[in-house]
Amino acid sequence: MLACPLKSIMIKTIKLPLFTALSLVLFAGFAHAQETQTKVVDEVVAQVNDGVITLSRVKRESKTVVDGFVEDGKTREEAQKMVDAKQGELIANLINEELLIQKAKELGLEKEVEQTVNERLAEIMKSNNLKTVDALYAEMAKQGVDPQELKDSWRKQATREMVLQREVQAKLYWGATSKELKEYFDKHKEKFATPETVSFSEIFLSFAGRDETSVREKAKQIYTQLKAGGDWDKLLKENADPGVVTQGKGKIEGAMVADMKDVIGQPLKGLKVNDYAAPIEIDQLGMSILRVDARQQASDQSVFDENAVRLAILGEKGAEEQKTFMAKLRNEAYIKVSEAYRPLVSPLLFADERKAKTSN
Repeated sequence: MLACPLKSIMIKTIKLPLFTALSLVLFAGFAHAQETQTKVVDEVVAQVNDGVITLSRVKRESKTVVDGFVEDGKTREEAQKMVDAKQGELIANLINEELLIQKAKELGLEKEVEQTVNERLAEIMKSNNLKTVDALYAEMAKQGVDPQELKDSWRKQATREMVLQREVQAKLYWGATSKELKEYFDKHKEKFATPETVSFSEIFLSFAGRDETSVREKAKQIYTQLKAGGDWDKLLKENADPGVVTQGKGKIEGAMVADMKDVIGQPLKGLKVNDYAAPIEIDQLGMSILRVDARQQASDQSVFDENAVRLAILGEKGAEEQKTFMAKLRNEAYIKVSEAYRPLVSPLLFADERKAKTSN
């Protein structure tokens, strides 16, 4: 059994952008490719330049989203109704996804994307002490995960991230001149006050393949041992799975307290250096015990840091620049939505363009 359930990770990955009107892309890849043994002629929902969005692809995406909602506790019937009500947004997202895939080919990113996918597979093999790809695929099969569908999902995710990073984020980050950076800093000094940060380490106990009650009890025992002076490194080596909070790294340096989710921030709040947070459950994946390694208190004093200023500008303008970029891709593309779906899709797909014309 893999240290962290792949199916759960995959579903959580794709649920993030669900049904945000005009979110750039909805990733898929986990539904079974064949829903029926009967072969039928597929229906073209939309043509995007030389590519097409088929009805079977829409159905696969829909099933994946439904599975995600079921994972969150909804009945399959409730989940299906929610997805059916948002079919137009789902198709619009797929069209945007297709545009990004085509742009990646134009930029020649295929090799980099494939390398990223292979690196992710290698990380899973290493963290689970698997020596061959065949062994990894066998473990995936036990969890009901199709390796090719998983890689396809990661491939789409990497494609999206690389295209947006190169065509939007990098250009915006490096676009400001020295004068513009200084002016931005002077107008927003409050953003550059020294924030409160905390560094911490993690011992993570996965639920995968184990009785959850036993895992929770084990986490309590480890916490008690640590509070009594137990050796962190020894307990980490003997018990820990690859960390979830620390994304497999085991520790996080200089995390901004203000940006932490409550599930992490609250247990760490007020803890002194070398103290431990009581075990916390992370996304139904397992139990984490956190140790505070260092703290830096907040300060009102503002300090100019070029990287911080560029990141602030990126954070402030990135979303709008991303919308502008996607609108440009759509305007330069040949997009034809089937008559049956056009009333559902077009108002959503081209909403940004209509807003721009209205404001002008």
